[in-house]
Order: sequence, then C-alpha cells, then structure tokens
Amino acid sequence: MFSLPELSYEHIEALAPFIGVGFLAQLVDGALGMAFGVITNTMLVSVLGIAPARASASVHLVETFTTAASGISHIYHRNVDWKLFARLVLPGMAGGIAGAYLLSNIDGSVARPFVMAYLSGIGVYLLWRAWRMDHGAEHKPARIIEPLGLAGGFLDAAGGGGWGPVVTSNLLVQGTEPRRTIGTVNTAEFFLTATISLTFVATLGLQAFTIAAIGLIIGGLLAAPLGALLVRRIPAKRLLTMVGIVLVATSIFSLWKALA
Repeated sequence: MFSLPELSYEHIEALAPFIGVGFLAQLVDGALGMAFGVITNTMLVSVLGIAPARASASVHLVETFTTAASGISHIYHRNVDWKLFARLVLPGMAGGIAGAYLLSNIDGSVARPFVMAYLSGIGVYLLWRAWRMDHGAEHKPARIIEPLGLAGGFLDAAGGGGWGPVVTSNLLVQGTEPRRTIGTVNTAEFFLTATISLTFVATLGLQAFTIAAIGLIIGGLLAAPLGALLVRRIPAKRLLTMVGIVLVATSIFSLWKALA
C-alpha cells in the first residue's frame, strides 16, 4: 500500500519553500486562471533538475488537490458558467490522457518553444483588448470551445502546464467575460488534472509524489479560497490586463528556458 514519507524536522524545514511557491502559484492561478503549472513545473525542472515527465506528474498530482479546492470556491462565489464548463471538460480530459501518454513515452518538448511564442502573442493581444474595454468593447459567448479544450488538455499534460494559458487566454480573445471564464476554466481543471494524474500513475508509478509535492499541496490549499474571492472583486478590465501581463511574462521566460 502507498504511504506518505515520514516527516522529520529536516523534512518540515525543506517543505517551507515549496509551501511558499505553492501558495503564490495558486493565488495567481485562482485569480487569473493560469500559471500554477507553469510556475511550479519551471521550478521543478529548471531549479531542481527533475525530469520533465516526473515533474509534470508531480505537478498534476498537486493540482488534483488545489483545483478541487479552487473549483469549490469558484462555485461558491458563482464564478462558473456551467454551459461552458460542460463543453470544455470532456475534450480537456481526452487531450490530457493523450498528452500524458506522449510525455511518458516520447520527448514532447520539441513543440514547446512554438507554443510559448504563440502564447506571448496572445498575451499582447489581451493587453490590447483590456485597453479597448474603455472604448465600447462588449463581452460575447465563445464560438470555439471543444477543440480548445482538447488542445489545452493535451498541451497541459505534455508540457507540464498550459491549460489555463491556452484555454483561458483564447476564450478571453473570443470576447468572453473574464470573471466567469476564469472560474469556469479553473473548475474544469480539476477533472483534467485528476485524469492526467491517473494516466501518469498508470505509466510512471507513484514515485513522483515527493516531499516537494506535499509542500506544494499545502501552500496551494491555503491559497485556493483567496483566488476565487479576488477574481470576483477585481474589475474586468484589470483582470484582463493582469492575465495579459502574466501570460507574456511566463511565456517569454519559458521560451527563453526552452531555447537556452
């Protein structure tokens, strides 16, 4: 039977930075609908030198806990569009299974620089859209949803993070209302991460569940209720601006790491 490693004082001390990273990453993710996977996966791969497949597995195990808490909080604050949710969740799960299988068997990092360059451009466009909100721009329902969920789920699993940047940003580009878009994408992400985690467990085993993952879970769970509260209170224009800034910053950094 699988059991968590016994915690000593040294383990508790080692948890502290991961709790901080998990808290910050989930606060950003809950408020803006993206960045938990990007922040934590970048730290595990670039700073700690963990293999991409194992890092992605660890991050998604963590996100199973944090997205559950975040989704419940978004539902409580009425940030979820259930019609949009229903059209996103199943394609996202299907894409996640395919992406997790690919990363477990093939090096899926080849396309990452192209995806990051694309997301950088999306971020710039979102900043432009935020500026236009003072000039009569109106919100409208999204037209392209299922293919977006499929692509977002695949890239999230294969790239160790990407559901929020890909899905949230593209829905916002289509003109959707920021608060309910972020809440809906975050809530659907629980089902995506649970599916991806089970796929990784089936292909890699449970060795990805480390002390680092425990720290990220603790920090993420502490921050999850705060993100949903923030997204409800921050004006739409400011939300869109913040999403654009975070997307450009994380994409450019990831692009630089991929090409370095």
